[in-house]
Amino acid sequence: MPADRRPRWGGIARILVPALVVGLFTVGGATFYAVRSAQYPDPDTTALPLDGLAAALLAVGPVALLFRHLNRVVALAVCAAAVVVYLGLGYPLVGPLGFAFAVALVSAVAAGRHHRALAVVVVALAVLAGWLLVTGRPIPWPATAPVLAWLAALVAGGALWRVRRERTAQARRAAEAERRRSADAERLRIAQELHDVLGHHVSLINVQAGVALYLMDDDPEQARTALTEIKRASRDLLREMRSTLGVLRGVDEQAPRAPTPGLDRLDALLDEVRAAGLPVRRGTEGTPRPLPTGVDLAAYRIVQESLTNTRRHAGAGTAVVTLRFGDDALDLTVDDDGAGPAPGAVDGTGLTGMRERARSVGGALAAGPGPERGFRVRAHLPAPPADPTVPADAAAASGAAAPNPAEPDPAPADAAGRAGATGATDRTGQAHIPDRPTTPGADR
Repeated sequence: MPADRRPRWGGIARILVPALVVGLFTVGGATFYAVRSAQYPDPDTTALPLDGLAAALLAVGPVALLFRHLNRVVALAVCAAAVVVYLGLGYPLVGPLGFAFAVALVSAVAAGRHHRALAVVVVALAVLAGWLLVTGRPIPWPATAPVLAWLAALVAGGALWRVRRERTAQARRAAEAERRRSADAERLRIAQELHDVLGHHVSLINVQAGVALYLMDDDPEQARTALTEIKRASRDLLREMRSTLGVLRGVDEQAPRAPTPGLDRLDALLDEVRAAGLPVRRGTEGTPRPLPTGVDLAAYRIVQESLTNTRRHAGAGTAVVTLRFGDDALDLTVDDDGAGPAPGAVDGTGLTGMRERARSVGGALAAGPGPERGFRVRAHLPAPPADPTVPADAAAASGAAAPNPAEPDPAPADAAGRAGATGATDRTGQAHIPDRPTTPGADR
């Protein structure tokens, strides 16, 4: 038996139950006819009495139904042959005579074998009619119309059953495809989260490690500060990775203690970037207000990835982050004074991920050369106003402490000499060692 036609244990009932029901009806109908004929004999009947051959022919149909899963057309043909031989020999009409034939016909049509099933029915009718003509018995023409009507009803029932089954299977496939799309979207979101987290924190660790190695002998205290920053950045990296990868595991040992990143954590992010040696200013235009969670997270990640690209690829001395709160949107811009995009450079994973983040909340993102020099990332994120019942002090919580973009960051005077050897310095006096690639801006 082929493996694809071998019935599973869950489908045994669907094979046995119809055959057993048909067999019980056949035995019951034949027994009732035999008892009734014995009690009330009909002297005018020309039908042969039921004997062993008739019982065997009546049993062929239920037995054929047991094997219909192997080949439904063959099972139908066996049932039809048993009925034709039974009637052709002249045995009497009993109630459930064509019950097995009807079940086999519906099953074959429902399985999509309607053309072959109709061919079997036509051949069976033609053979029976020819048998009756050859033996000289009259054809019961008055019963022809009801028989044809029943055959048409059986074919239509099988066709409707098939259509319903196909629609159910199609709906199941559509649901499975939607589930796979949702899973793929979730995996893409997690991949973007991991890319942003790893790119930001690992670049911080790389820069601080370079500072520590450079100052290990000349300024041990400054090297100690850099190593402290490495410890803090690695701790934050592990915490965020654990929170993100917990989604992949499906369960977590305990709920993440850190909230979803948003613009309320922007100042802490900028402090990390400054500690890594890149002076960055923040500017805010309009009235800060609470944003939808998705927009808040997308804005934070876009700024994070933009500053990470600036540190890693631009060789910039300063960067400016500007937030513009409109009535129904947030516009954010990240500018740097670095080398700008390289000619013919292809967008890397970072820019592609930022565009996908903006698109996921219905916004758009553009990246390219700055207005004068350097590189600019500009994102427009729809942010409809929140419920007017929200208190005004909560609306200003995310950006109340934003500095004026026109005010430059102070730089300690005692770091000027070291800046000449190592690049730029931040407000704490830490040296900035730019990590310049061979082709600036080629892997943003």
